[in-house]
Amino acid sequence: MTSATKARAACLIGWPAAHSRSPLIHHYWLRTLGIEGGYVIEAVPPGDFRDFVLRLSLRGFVGANVTIPHKERALALSTPDDRARAIGAANTLWFEDGELRSTNTDVEGFINNLDASAPGWDKVTDAMVLGAGGSARAVVFGLIERGIARIHLVNRTLDRARTLADQFGPRVHPAAWEAVDELLPNAGLLVNTTSLGMHGQPALSLDVGLLPAESVVADLVYVPLVTPLLAAAQARGLKTSDGLGMLLHQAVRGFELWFGQRPRVTSELRALVEADLTKT
Repeated sequence: MTSATKARAACLIGWPAAHSRSPLIHHYWLRTLGIEGGYVIEAVPPGDFRDFVLRLSLRGFVGANVTIPHKERALALSTPDDRARAIGAANTLWFEDGELRSTNTDVEGFINNLDASAPGWDKVTDAMVLGAGGSARAVVFGLIERGIARIHLVNRTLDRARTLADQFGPRVHPAAWEAVDELLPNAGLLVNTTSLGMHGQPALSLDVGLLPAESVVADLVYVPLVTPLLAAAQARGLKTSDGLGMLLHQAVRGFELWFGQRPRVTSELRALVEADLTKT
């Protein structure tokens, strides 16, 4: 096979390269769209990351996903878009006119999943986001883009919430964890970006009964698929948006950038990844 006809390939760069669902997702799309291409995991230690990224095309890759602990360094080694710059981390790399570009698709992964699972969610005026890490940055950026008027950012370490609020402007209001109960009655959207409720982690303890009847509850955790927070929200009849949906939707843009076709998140793909999560 000549270089002109060589199949395109992308990779996931991480260290350690834990079991990722990204190859499962991208191979499904390659197969269903009839594209000749590949997607592999590359375990790259921090000391080798710079060399690996600078030689990405020489290694035969048209782009890459980047995961822990390399997201911040990926930003520094590429030309980031506004989203990656605002979040302070890049999770997707691609080449454009010979230049290595980067973005953070967690923003559209979160927003597009909300659009799919809870249409009309963006009519709310108040949102409450739990946590102040990298995922919270992506969520806050997306909510601001969609015009949400007030975002209460709740974190156990108030200074971290204040720092993030200062970065994003007057629509973001930092709050201590002790303020959760008084903020819940006005929260049209509640988003958990912490690891609380994840398998092996402490439970997220809050009273969803304090939320308005029309609230939407989103949880970025996807192991378990239905977290205690989502189960409690569903028992109340509230609309919910889960972490697996975000995982699937955040993969869409990278695939389109690398392989030239925009894939769809289907019920078949979701069932495939659900089965893999359940198995492992």
